[in-house]
Amino acid sequence: MLKGKKIVLGITGSIAAYKAAMLTRLFVKEGAEVQIVITPAGKEFITPVTLSALSNHPVISEFFAQRDGSWNSHVDLGLWADAMVIAPATASTIAKMANGVADNMLITTYLSMKAPVFVAPAMDLDMLAHPATQHNIQTLLSFGNHIIEPASGELASHLVGKGRMEEPENIVKYIADYFSITQDLAGKKVLITAGPTYEKIDPVRFIGNYSSGKMGFALAEECASRGAQVTLIAGPVQLETHSQGITRYDVESAVEMMALSEKYFPEMDAAILSAAVADFTPETVSDKKIKREKDALELHLRPTVDIAASLGKMKKGNQKLVGFALETNDETNHALDKLVRKNFDFIVLNSLRDQGAGFRGDTNKVTILSSHGEFLFPLKTKREVAKDIVNQLVAIL
Repeated sequence: MLKGKKIVLGITGSIAAYKAAMLTRLFVKEGAEVQIVITPAGKEFITPVTLSALSNHPVISEFFAQRDGSWNSHVDLGLWADAMVIAPATASTIAKMANGVADNMLITTYLSMKAPVFVAPAMDLDMLAHPATQHNIQTLLSFGNHIIEPASGELASHLVGKGRMEEPENIVKYIADYFSITQDLAGKKVLITAGPTYEKIDPVRFIGNYSSGKMGFALAEECASRGAQVTLIAGPVQLETHSQGITRYDVESAVEMMALSEKYFPEMDAAILSAAVADFTPETVSDKKIKREKDALELHLRPTVDIAASLGKMKKGNQKLVGFALETNDETNHALDKLVRKNFDFIVLNSLRDQGAGFRGDTNKVTILSSHGEFLFPLKTKREVAKDIVNQLVAIL
């Protein structure tokens, strides 16, 4: 899948830079053309001579190649490449990428890059876990970059934990898998609901939940990247879409989400209902802020509209419907019951008892249940989970 691909390989100042030699060799072996861009600090760990011999290209490090006025064009590199892979990526480089600090050739190339960018972090476990680094990684993800998660093991500090750059063969497989994804949803229309709904109590208060919408947005991006025309109906979230194949509608309440879902579902090939729709809404909504009184406040609630059940009844024979179930106990039985009641083709089960799964986080651990069986997946990033879910959807479409 990499034959003929043009790859810019960025190398930064990490002890893991030694792995870049094997990574270069594997890319070339797969038929890719590799142009290496290395930071000044990176040259302290591995020499350009070694990398040039392996890549069959002069290694680029400085803006100016010589003192004769010739220079290396980061713009040309951004137009030339089919992919940019930064491995290893230090905390410093990730911070510069997230904040546009273009003080070396690698960052200017990144800022000019038109192709997909893949980042393989490498650092000590405390640096990786620091809120600043995690914030910067999330910023890169919001830009549409791909993060190749670091592995766990013994680090250069001799501490044991997460922070090791992923092994070269796994990075090559990750990139190859990316290019092997065909447009297997080309011509398909997919409806996706995402995020929470807010049910008003008065002008300043509401009933809601902790859903961030990250899982639904990851699903929308994955479907769009595979050729689908995506209609995304999003509750109140602080997220942006990046793919041109996504048409987004923002709503607040379950009733609003229901209206748009019923409007667009008839023309869809499939729908993925990942939104965490509030189960209850106040019977009455005050048009003025309710003042705090000495007496207790009583709220009378009624069930909200059931979007999943409504679409399940509307579903035609050629349409596919995917649901989600977030459970805290007796998870599988509750999910299977919901699968049947809502007329889903399959259901994605989350358990709040699984560490790293659930609302707000960037990882998820799911089980996909259908009449054909049960598929368990380990803890992954939500982008990777989205790929697993869409693979299952493609299989039944």
